Amino acid sequence: MKLKWALLVSLTTLTAILAGCEPLMVLDPKGPMAARQASDIMLLIVLMSFIVIAVLVILAIVLFKYRASKMPEDYEPPHIEGNIWVEVICIGVPIIIVAFLSFVSIKSNYIVESAPTGYEEEPLVIYASSSDWKWHFSYPEQGIETVNYLYIPTNRPLEFKLYSYGPITSFWIPQLGGQKYAMADMVTTLHLAADEPGEMMGRNANFSGKGFTENTFNVTAMSQKDFDEWVEDVYKTADPITEEEFNKLLEPGHLGQMTFTGTHLDFSPAPEHNHGSDGDETEAEHDEHSSHDETNEESDHSGH
Repeated sequence: MKLKWALLVSLTTLTAILAGCEPLMVLDPKGPMAARQASDIMLLIVLMSFIVIAVLVILAIVLFKYRASKMPEDYEPPHIEGNIWVEVICIGVPIIIVAFLSFVSIKSNYIVESAPTGYEEEPLVIYASSSDWKWHFSYPEQGIETVNYLYIPTNRPLEFKLYSYGPITSFWIPQLGGQKYAMADMVTTLHLAADEPGEMMGRNANFSGKGFTENTFNVTAMSQKDFDEWVEDVYKTADPITEEEFNKLLEPGHLGQMTFTGTHLDFSPAPEHNHGSDGDETEAEHDEHSSHDETNEESDHSGH
């Protein structure tokens, strides 16, 4: 009786605790990439739950049907050959499950790695670079830069160019999509989009030292009109970023939110090595430009 009451109290307490938990951000998507990943997660939860329940039911049936019984000591069970249907189920069902999950995973990977479709405007390019332990966001098109906060327009593709001024970090906005690494000597490309206005949280999802836990940033999604007005306000109120100021920002430590006009890309450009769907083209173009420059330089020397 005491055991039953203890189990009842434990279940009631666990239910009350779980009821107070906030919903997982990855299951509250605000963009098409995150929506695709959330649907995959729910599919996996349903499929795995079905498998676990089926296995537990089969286990209960086997334990009950083939439980020990009072038989003579010299009793020998009959010899039973393998059952072809049992073997087909035990081998075939896992193969089908793995094949299905592989198909879903590969298809989803191509979708979330590609630029989002169905939008009329061109992608907004944002360079997101990390340092110990802060995030720098450069808007080349708008000519502004922010630290530890990100403003983005809704219903417009976003193309993040990720790299690091220190150890490897991981750029992650759970409600917009999956994470991708930012490294010191190359640029990785991450495609995202926000369909709903609102506040979101972003962070570094890769351990990068003692300040890792506070290596976060705030994300605000707004209409294109509000975004344009914010850009205008920045030019009215913010100071220009200088190389000296930027070098101070790179020193290890935590900072609040900061805003500048101009970007550090003018005096501290991103690494030339690009990785991603459009990275090879960029690198090829760079090599082509380099070869043209070398040719022109040789021509100049020949002329002299």
